[in-house]
Amino acid sequence: MQIGRRAVAIASTLALATSGLAYGGQAGGPGGGGADEGIRSITPITTVYTYGQKVSAVAVEYGANVNPRELDNSTFAVQDTLYNFRFNPIEDLPKLTDRTVTRTYVNNAAATRADHRSVSGRYVIVELDADQNAGWTVIVSKCPTFLCTVKVNPDLPTRLVQRKAVYGQPRFGIGKGAVLAKATPTTSREMTAKPVNQLVDEFTYGSYLSGGMVLPYHYHLPKNYDPAKRYPLMVVLPGHGMGWDGDNSLVQVAADIPATAWLQPEWTGSNEDVIVLAPQNQRVGGAAEADLLVKMLDQFAKDFAVDKRRIYATTVSYGAQLLWNAYAKRPDLFAGGLVTGGFAVNADQAAAIAAAEIPLWVTHGVHDHLLNINLARNTRALLTNAYTARGKSPEQIAALLHYVEYEDAAFTLPDYHAAYGPTYEDGTALRWLLDQSKA
Repeated sequence: MQIGRRAVAIASTLALATSGLAYGGQAGGPGGGGADEGIRSITPITTVYTYGQKVSAVAVEYGANVNPRELDNSTFAVQDTLYNFRFNPIEDLPKLTDRTVTRTYVNNAAATRADHRSVSGRYVIVELDADQNAGWTVIVSKCPTFLCTVKVNPDLPTRLVQRKAVYGQPRFGIGKGAVLAKATPTTSREMTAKPVNQLVDEFTYGSYLSGGMVLPYHYHLPKNYDPAKRYPLMVVLPGHGMGWDGDNSLVQVAADIPATAWLQPEWTGSNEDVIVLAPQNQRVGGAAEADLLVKMLDQFAKDFAVDKRRIYATTVSYGAQLLWNAYAKRPDLFAGGLVTGGFAVNADQAAAIAAAEIPLWVTHGVHDHLLNINLARNTRALLTNAYTARGKSPEQIAALLHYVEYEDAAFTLPDYHAAYGPTYEDGTALRWLLDQSKA
């Protein structure tokens, strides 16, 4: 259900908006500077923030090592799209705005540095303001019905201007050095290389086939993965618009934070290694999707070093419907769940969850414009009733069922359906979930 507020599928408009932006051309193509000006490549670098992936930096490559002492945040200007699939029609994709440059330094690869300090190299890294509402990479993909799917834009409209001359390292460390590229303040350059997608590029593609249905997924193993160990498994079930549509691979990882957060201690509060699995079900209905999901999970847990006492699920929007069905089919499979902005559980599903005593943390926005808050309140009521029927005390129920409603002020982006935003930014639920384990 994580889709734009407007269902737009005007293919000709999208083609017009992105025409001529494919990667691989010369940095000095029509309207740009030539290779003799010294720019060898321009690479966008992306990061997944709370509400999704955006261009977070640009790497500009030169023909020789760059003198960092002659760089500052006014050396380059970057422009990027104002379009955000949650709020804007696709016609806004080519509308650009100036990005705020926060750091400029030299590196030896088309990558950012954690310390943001220059080292000897040919790449100038231009970092951009993470809080600016611009540079989002996810766009509407297809609208087969009134519901649309989304994908990562294969042709980012990001543009770069070199406003000042860039110099090479001086031979004896004295002076500016030779000019590697003259200032071209009236020349706006396209990106010439494929994006470097931080964390997202580390996910591996897989697929599961059963009964003629295919379930594509992406997974991430710990850096020092050891098959002899056992790792907790975090299953990330995305919103409706991130379901597989034949053209939107990896969007379930890039569109919002719930997949990549589990790889970062600053989000989880833990240094524990976790296997992250992000299925991308075709949208054929919750029951059929859940049947395929649990079969895939059983196989995945055999193929990889999964701690079967610690299989968790976290959901966005429609993903809750898939999870409720999966819980009802295989309540023994999961050690806990985190449900954000989702559909309501039904009475039978609640009874199965209560019988298995699956710990749950449920969050929802009070003014959710797509799924009314009453759905979450119904979930809380049905689960409470199911536990009460099994003789659980209020204290015992409170330990098994955590419930949080978020007012508008809790959202750092005003999409009040995206309850994962305040949920993940708070982090309490993430730390709680990793603490759960089956006996």
